[in-house]
Parts: sequence; C-alpha cells; structure tokens
Amino acid sequence: MTLSLNNLTFIIVTFKSEHIIHECIESLPKDSNIIIIENSNNQELKKQLEEKYSKINVVVQDNSGMGAANNKGIKLCKTDYAFVINPDVKFHKDTIQELIALSLKYNDYSILAPISDDIKYPNYKIINKKIENDDTDFLSVDSVDGYAMLINKNKFNDNIYFDENFFLYLENDDLCLRKKTENNKIYVAKKAKIHHLGGKSHSTIHEKEIEFLRNWHWMWSKFYFNKKHYGYPKALLKSLPTLITSIIKFFYYFLICNKFKRKIYIMRFLGLINSMFGKKSWYRPQI
Repeated sequence: MTLSLNNLTFIIVTFKSEHIIHECIESLPKDSNIIIIENSNNQELKKQLEEKYSKINVVVQDNSGMGAANNKGIKLCKTDYAFVINPDVKFHKDTIQELIALSLKYNDYSILAPISDDIKYPNYKIINKKIENDDTDFLSVDSVDGYAMLINKNKFNDNIYFDENFFLYLENDDLCLRKKTENNKIYVAKKAKIHHLGGKSHSTIHEKEIEFLRNWHWMWSKFYFNKKHYGYPKALLKSLPTLITSIIKFFYYFLICNKFKRKIYIMRFLGLINSMFGKKSWYRPQI
C-alpha cells in the first residue's frame, strides 16, 4: 500500500497543550485521521476536540511519556502510515501533497520526514559521511527529530517502535539508529516543509517545572542511550565530565543564592545518577 491521506493517521501526544493544539490540527489537511494521546489526563480537552473535529480520537491517560504514548497511538491506528507529530508544529499548505508525491516515487523507507523551514535548525542528522545525497527530491539521513516522523508500518514487522524506557528525549534517535542498523532507509523530503515552534507544546505557566523535568530526563536518557548502544564503560566515560560540571555548578549557584539554577543542576545530577545505577526514568512533573 502506498501513502495517501486515507492511509495515513496523525499521532499527537499532548501534555498541557490546550493553548497550541488547535493551530496544529487546523494546519493539517481537512478530514485527516487523527489520534491524540492526552498525557495530562484532561477529560475536558477530549470533549472539546472530539466535538470540534471529525475523524479524531482522543485517548486520555496519566502521563506515560512520549515513547509509550506514541506507541499506543501507532498501534491504535488502522492505516499503514502513522505520522508522529508534536502539538507545536504547523504544516505548510502543500506539505502532505509533497510527501505523498515523494512516497509514490520512493516507497522503500521506514521513516520519512518533512524538512524544517528554519535552515538554522535542521531536523535531521547525517553522521555517516558515506551517505550519497545526489537526489533532488530527498536526503538520505541517519536520524530525524521526533517532532515530525512519518512511520511506514510495513517496515516494522515486529511491531516494535519506540523504546518505552525513554520517558522523554532520544527515543527518536534510538528508533532511527535501530532501523539504520537493520539497513532500513530514512528520508527527509526536500520540498515538504514544516514549521516547528520549539518548546511550545505546554503552557508557559508550567515552564519552571517543565524545565526541571527536561534536565532530569535529558541526562537520564543520554546515559541510557549510550549504555544501550555502546556499552556501560563508554556511557560512563562520556558522562563523567557532565557529572562533575553539575556538582560544581550546583555549589556555585548555591553560593550566589540562585534557587532556580541550583535546582536545574540538582535535576541534571539526579537524572544522570539514576540512569547510572540502572533506575527507571521515574521523575514526573509536579503539576
């Protein structure tokens, strides 16, 4: 089966995203299939969205993290293609048409992504210098950012998508690395553009607590990712400078009485220590 609007479902994980989710949905083609996994257990948001939009299914749950929530959406969708997007992205008018056009010509990918319209912040990485990118339609890449990933479910015969041990951060890098190891292709469509607001998925009233969450989980995920793919000794070697820096900066901000910055480095230290000792990514936002 090839990519088409009828054979595509958008998967959007929300968390305190009431202020931004409508802009995202309204940038999608009319009558798109949409599954929203609402991670802040907001029943009112489910009611609002299902009353306003057709062909939308909102699943409300306690916060299970990005990877687990995306997995739930992918497994619920009945189409061959699942488009995982963040609530703070907006599609250009012809984004989907360009992706469909590319997919009709090159359908051998496991993951396809539109390209960021901000050239300062590319949404992909090319690590392997041997990758050839002479084609005018797409880039062959090693990984794409998780805020816009079109997944070809036909290439996932084991139905294993995101590693649910990651609560936040690097679950997309892990997925891409696993698919590349299996010799699957990952493309970025040069003509299909997307706008990412960046860090706007949640309300600003929760900014401080979300910042603590980010720092804790970034450090946890970074160590877990390196341990999983490169082994414990290498993960430890890469993490020691950050561990030492976190301790030094904690004491610096303690001395100058900056409570916010001090807690940032406490969270970084604790996230890393928990991951180093094999603890699960247990920290949750206090909101």
